[in-house]
Amino acid sequence: MRGKEAEKRKQKEGIVVLKLDYKLSKEQQRLSNQLVENYKNNVDSLVNAVCGAGKTELVYALMSYCLSNHKTVAFAVPRRDVVIELAHRIRAAFPNNYVVSIYGGHTDKLEGDVVVLTTHQLYRYNKYFDLIILDEIDAFPFKNNKLLAQMFFRAVRGHVVMMSATPSNDVIDFFSKGRREILELNTRFHRHPLPVPEVVTKIGYFKIPYLVSKIKEYKKNNKKVFIFAPTIARCECLYKILKILVKNGTFLHSKCKDRTQKIKDFKEGKYDYLVTTAVLERGVTFKDLQVIIYDADNEIYNSQALIQIAGRVGRKIDAPKGEVIFLVNKQTDEIKTAIDTIRSKNRHLQNMF
Repeated sequence: MRGKEAEKRKQKEGIVVLKLDYKLSKEQQRLSNQLVENYKNNVDSLVNAVCGAGKTELVYALMSYCLSNHKTVAFAVPRRDVVIELAHRIRAAFPNNYVVSIYGGHTDKLEGDVVVLTTHQLYRYNKYFDLIILDEIDAFPFKNNKLLAQMFFRAVRGHVVMMSATPSNDVIDFFSKGRREILELNTRFHRHPLPVPEVVTKIGYFKIPYLVSKIKEYKKNNKKVFIFAPTIARCECLYKILKILVKNGTFLHSKCKDRTQKIKDFKEGKYDYLVTTAVLERGVTFKDLQVIIYDADNEIYNSQALIQIAGRVGRKIDAPKGEVIFLVNKQTDEIKTAIDTIRSKNRHLQNMF
């Protein structure tokens, strides 16, 4: 894996500059410092942080430390779309370093100061990275995938940092043993509470008039909305109905080849609403975004997924609030657990101040 790519990397090498346009919160800085100390002391870390806590920013200091000491760094996530977005952010944060992104169909460059890649692409590396940061450890397709887990640990020769807002009990048990530590962050970086979902019960097609009224309400107030559907078929069917009743919308799921362009268009204001599947459950941040989960009582939505989707709302410091609506036929235990968990995190925030 040496040769031309190594030469390009050598040409880019220089003083490591970490460029941030904002300061970390007190809680973020504490965890950031601890991650560096853990790495120096040969301790692997699990960052258990609420959605919108700024997990990516927490690891920048550790990445800077490793790069300054000429160590190989990888940032892995399960999904291609997140790799693309994340690579842009890391290039901006480390302007002096060579950052490459690797995912299916984009594998011509395999070496860099920082390698941002999907978990599937880790098969290309054997005991190669001094540091691997793995975000979204509870997301498909990494979750419960033994082969991807084996590839992950095979690729590291140094230490790991895993991150999640909803780690499983198995992951928590794993990091409770040996030279490992769990670092918790129960506050968002702007210190506003997590939006608590509202459960709205509408039977069958009575959900449609409600959706239409909410989309029009949000449009009037210059707010955008994601409408999550449990399956690709439901996503497309729901959009076909809504587009007749409300203009300026679109749909997006894992089989859409123009996902990147649609996300860009949504961000630029071309669309007022977007009907989507869990493909946008993570890794995206939009100002003034509202969220409605259509059929939130569907069995596909466990409490972790519901928490992650709710976490899309209120992520910006200048727009820390918003609505999360679970549109259902009936209440479920998973919905109750998700709401109870969010309220518990908010109580923790209140106790801090």
